[in-house]
Amino acid sequence: MIIQDLVIKHVIGVAGSGNMKINEFTDLGQDKLNYDVVDDVTVFMRNDPMFYRKQFFPAVSKMADMHRGGKSIVPSDCLGEMVERALEAYCNKYKIAEMPDEVFTNEDRSSIMDKIFSEEMEQIKKGEYK
Repeated sequence: MIIQDLVIKHVIGVAGSGNMKINEFTDLGQDKLNYDVVDDVTVFMRNDPMFYRKQFFPAVSKMADMHRGGKSIVPSDCLGEMVERALEAYCNKYKIAEMPDEVFTNEDRSSIMDKIFSEEMEQIKKGEYK
């Protein structure tokens, strides 16, 4: 009597190692970034030592001074220029695009300003940035 063993073989197809992402199957030539650029830029602004020292800290310190002085703070007035410089620095550092407008929308810019403003105002109210 002859018995055949059933041998299960792993078949490697197009996916190769199996580490493909679902969007790689459905990518129709769109150059979308597969992460949240708003969160990534805000992390970049806080963690890049040169950007933080030259741009981020002075802008937020100005907000803190205005808050202590009882002045009303308009996020775009305090953070707008700093966010634009952040987008340029971010694109240059990570070689994402020639111009920030290729990646970031006006909605992204507003979201970045709102995120920084709300998070940093919490810290300012707790007494940081003295």
